[in-house]
Amino acid sequence: MMAKLRLLNQKQKRAVTMFRLLRKNTNVDLLSSKLYDQNTFYKAFISDLHHCQKEVIIESPFITTKRMEMFLPIFTKLRQRNIRIIVNTRNPNEHDDNYRMQAILAVSIMQELGIKVFYTVGHHRKLAIIDKQTVWEGSLNILSYNDSCEIMRKITSVVIAKQLLKFIGI
Repeated sequence: MMAKLRLLNQKQKRAVTMFRLLRKNTNVDLLSSKLYDQNTFYKAFISDLHHCQKEVIIESPFITTKRMEMFLPIFTKLRQRNIRIIVNTRNPNEHDDNYRMQAILAVSIMQELGIKVFYTVGHHRKLAIIDKQTVWEGSLNILSYNDSCEIMRKITSVVIAKQLLKFIGI
């Protein structure tokens, strides 16, 4: 009985210690993040793109003509300012015929602009990192969104951006 009590006390002490560490290490940037939906995301995201100074990384599994028509003028201006743009997406061969053709065309145009395009098999992440300090992540396919109910979180944090960059391997 005494051994069980000591074991329980040790587990409780470890749990209290963990909670104290979590409380100390809670990132204030994450706590002050902002949420956006499909109606508010693009205006805020495009504003961030216009203020970009060095680099944009976008992960979007799907790419459609409709979204690329919106983004190509922005991407062109960013490239004219020597902003590095990286897009990670699915290989177009993973899509059905309609999406495949849209993706192939979009990738070709982006590559002509000097945008680096990477393919990840089975890709499904939806995120963007701007200047290694602004993180957008959620459920919205940035380069293909059409008409579904979505959520995106914006976090301004160098620490979280670095953590995400390390995680995705770019």
